Amino acid sequence: MSPQIEARLIAYFDLLAKWNAKINLTALTDTDAAIDRLLLEPLAAAMALPSKGHVIDLGSGGGSPAIPLALALDSKRLVMVESRGRKAAFLREAARSTGLTSVVENARFEEIASQGTYAGQMDVVSIRAVRPDLSTLLIAKAFLKPEGRVALFSPKAASLPELPEGLRVMHISPLLDSSHLVLLGR
Repeated sequence: MSPQIEARLIAYFDLLAKWNAKINLTALTDTDAAIDRLLLEPLAAAMALPSKGHVIDLGSGGGSPAIPLALALDSKRLVMVESRGRKAAFLREAARSTGLTSVVENARFEEIASQGTYAGQMDVVSIRAVRPDLSTLLIAKAFLKPEGRVALFSPKAASLPELPEGLRVMHISPLLDSSHLVLLGR
């Protein structure tokens, strides 16, 4: 990892810790666990995803996996979708402080999908704190370019519904101690 990306990740993590003391952005209070889940998981996933592309993150919350993933992929464009105003404000500040080219959509991802603004434009759709049911996966598919991929960050591969035809999903699941990741491609 380059020193520039490392500095940007540190800036993001420091800002997250500062804002998390005021508003609930993440439930992780143990620093090591937070680094594993919020920084290292997205960095590991980036190794299996297309670089320099367009990324949309559904339910962005505290900005992970979106921000670390976009930094690691050297993303040309990051769209973060977050329905809660205070979290959206944090995401704008985090993107600014890390120098990311991004848009924060303060709305539900279903609303953004119905507008069609990003339809067929994204190389990666990342999802962490959103239930990956069939309707969510169909919305994710609508955002993707034909060769795009969903990066699903969740603990249980078995909880996935049957995938829509042609949808490519990379499931990122931490093992017991979060020091290893399981990357399952479909």
